[in-house]
Amino acid sequence: MNGLAQTGTFVGLSFEEPVVQLALAAVLGLFLGLEREWSDKPAGIRTFSLTCLLGAVFAILSIDSPYGPVLLGVGGLFVTVQGILIGIQGLLSDTPTASLSLTTAVSLLVAYGVGILVASGFVLEGVTVAILSSALLVLKRELHGLAGGLSRTEIRSAIEFAILAFVVYPLLPSGVVEVGPVPFEPRIAWLMVVTVAGIGIVNYALVRTYGGRGIAVTGFFGGLASSAAVVGAMLDHVRQQQEAVSYGVAAVLLANAAMALRNLGIAVVFTISAGTVLVDVIVPLGVLIVGSFVIAWFIADWDQHVEMTFSSPFSITNALAFGSVFLFILAGSTIAQAEFGTAGLYVSALVSGLVSSAGVTTSAVLLFRAGTIESPETVITILLATAASVLVKVGLSFAGPPRFGRAVGRWSGVLLVGSGLAAIGVVYL
Repeated sequence: MNGLAQTGTFVGLSFEEPVVQLALAAVLGLFLGLEREWSDKPAGIRTFSLTCLLGAVFAILSIDSPYGPVLLGVGGLFVTVQGILIGIQGLLSDTPTASLSLTTAVSLLVAYGVGILVASGFVLEGVTVAILSSALLVLKRELHGLAGGLSRTEIRSAIEFAILAFVVYPLLPSGVVEVGPVPFEPRIAWLMVVTVAGIGIVNYALVRTYGGRGIAVTGFFGGLASSAAVVGAMLDHVRQQQEAVSYGVAAVLLANAAMALRNLGIAVVFTISAGTVLVDVIVPLGVLIVGSFVIAWFIADWDQHVEMTFSSPFSITNALAFGSVFLFILAGSTIAQAEFGTAGLYVSALVSGLVSSAGVTTSAVLLFRAGTIESPETVITILLATAASVLVKVGLSFAGPPRFGRAVGRWSGVLLVGSGLAAIGVVYL
């Protein structure tokens, strides 16, 4: 047994109790069948619930039976035949939308598997499969629209990302490796690179699908995909429409919020596994994130929109380039800290942040995990890199109308001061 079954309870009963497992399997089956029922498919909530319940029953009976695998196989065969019959029925239907109903047939097998997982003690895993499967069914139109609109370059980018994420990662050595004076965790470092690339891909897809529908998508999600692209789009926008300055300023602030949130996510997520969460970074970066949203809310019309154009979100070349920059920053930060102490680390973070705040953040987290720097130094390093990235956008903004550049600089200065004061309060007081 594992997952929730180890310690979880339901109305006072343990998840190890067969009656609880059967009830949960039936509920998850109902959940899976909702979309199929709503879509008027041959199999609905009753069929899915019974199929999920069947898997749970067979799993419970097979626990103490020497014929357990055979019993589960017979149940799986029954569900497969049932799916085939439903598919043939749909194909022979006289309705204009008749089809083979492959999705329904596969969904029934998933429901059967969910029942087996729950009754075998893998409750959390079973619930996860049910939720993800339901999401895939509900998001049918969005997924088909996204897949149908992908270019050859974008498909290649997705394949390259999958190779780097799921093929290269297992080949890397685990644990800490000393590369000269630099303590290095290859797997964690590579996972950080993949995470940053993954964030860009997800938000590229969001902007591509929902772009031009408001400042939140244009600024925030666009900023996660490419903050430089947001500033460039806003520069073009405010040059053509002087009255759109407040919108452009808000979009740049939201791009900064997205950048800060990405750095915060890297700092927190990758220190959880180290056993010591970098809690002190939450408040100062939170001030920058929340403050950017508040200012953007009051100064701009959120219904106004502008289209943005992004290039392909990922390639092996870009990933390796980011990895190279990241390794360079890591080595530079380590050497600067060793030669010049904390001051050298901070100067290195500020300079390197002009190029990649994500690279500095990942480097600082790795140094923190290795014990090279403590929590206060790590927090200040991340904040300096974040501030450098904000200042880059301020500098780019002055390439547009003076009123636009001054507004971006003024509000960015207010946010950086507020974030700095929060950092002093958290780290030194």
